[in-house]
Amino acid sequence: YVSARFLPDKAVDLVDEAASRLKIELDSMPTDLDRIERQIMQLEMERQALEKESDQASSERLKRVEREISSLREESSGLTAQWRSEKKLIEEVRELQECIDQLKTEAEQAKRLGDLTRASELTYGALPGAQGDLEKAKARLGERNSDLQLLREEVTEDDIARVVASWTGIPVDRLREGERDKLVEMEVRMGARVVGQKDAIIAVSNAIRRARAGLQDENRPIGSFMFLGSTGVGKTELSKALAEFLFDDESSMVRIDMSEYME
Repeated sequence: YVSARFLPDKAVDLVDEAASRLKIELDSMPTDLDRIERQIMQLEMERQALEKESDQASSERLKRVEREISSLREESSGLTAQWRSEKKLIEEVRELQECIDQLKTEAEQAKRLGDLTRASELTYGALPGAQGDLEKAKARLGERNSDLQLLREEVTEDDIARVVASWTGIPVDRLREGERDKLVEMEVRMGARVVGQKDAIIAVSNAIRRARAGLQDENRPIGSFMFLGSTGVGKTELSKALAEFLFDDESSMVRIDMSEYME
């Protein structure tokens, strides 16, 4: 998807940006909690304005606003407690990992200095204990339902997909969809849009699959097609369908209407 840059640089930059975004999320208030706090703030402002009114409609609206605020505060309280608990657990995992790295460094230094007693104490005493604590902390973190978890400490394929989407403009859902599944269903997807051109769709689909499978020269285009036929048979529509299939946007093509140049 990122054809303008080269490996390994683009892969390193991709992971680096995804990790940076995750770090910012860890240090910031979760999106769901921030949204609720903003809603509470807006309702508080509305409540203050309604308290100055004396008509019946304002009084009824004030009661509804107060109920909404109470409900949101309860939800906010639960999410805040969960956020602090997860943050504390993730910080514990980080500290234990740093401790393990430090113990490994000290053990290596002790070996180089010939202090085998100290090296043995670290390697077979302190280090296994710290590693055991780390595994327990990770297990407690893993016990949480990933769908309900507010914070994460690891970059996932979804994070990578979001970064690629921001770089390329290709929707995340399309990036997450398996390449194999898309190519297998290519005729079906394009056939749902282009009617009556089964042979042309099959020919185009086979050419695209060969290119994706790496069976053609990588320096050549993915495909080169010449569609012939009278007006209205579907040449332009097939081109648009192909652009939408490959790039999720039918406008991702350069169209030159030669009928405009007849004179």
